[in-house]
Amino acid sequence: MRALRPARYAATILAAAVTGIALGAGPAAAGVPIGQPMSGKMTYYTDRGYGACGTPIDASSQDLVAVPAAWWTSANPNNDPLCQGISVEVSYNGRTVRVPVRDKCPSCDRTHIDLSQPAFARLAPLDRGVINGITWKFVR
Repeated sequence: MRALRPARYAATILAAAVTGIALGAGPAAAGVPIGQPMSGKMTYYTDRGYGACGTPIDASSQDLVAVPAAWWTSANPNNDPLCQGISVEVSYNGRTVRVPVRDKCPSCDRTHIDLSQPAFARLAPLDRGVINGITWKFVR
């Protein structure tokens, strides 16, 4: 019977690793590089409804950002560390905005963010649609 305990413990650790549960480390916030500048591109969207954090959003009137799916670490995005007070600070052409993470962008690569329409408009004209050469970072 004693020989089974280490096997069960190893199986539990393996199951936790496979499902992405960090033992003793809390939420996988370590996967989000807080404060690390990234270069990429931005677009905007105008969706209404519920964002990935489980709260109502209106991207045509509220300041918010949808971040790439690659940065989400929880199977249930409502419980993701990104929904726990994380914002994105975006800089372009001498202007900077800070917007809360409220949604996920499934089609965005790791350095592409999808801003709400009003946040995008504070950085560039809406008719540009896609802006390359931005700098952005996750902030608390």
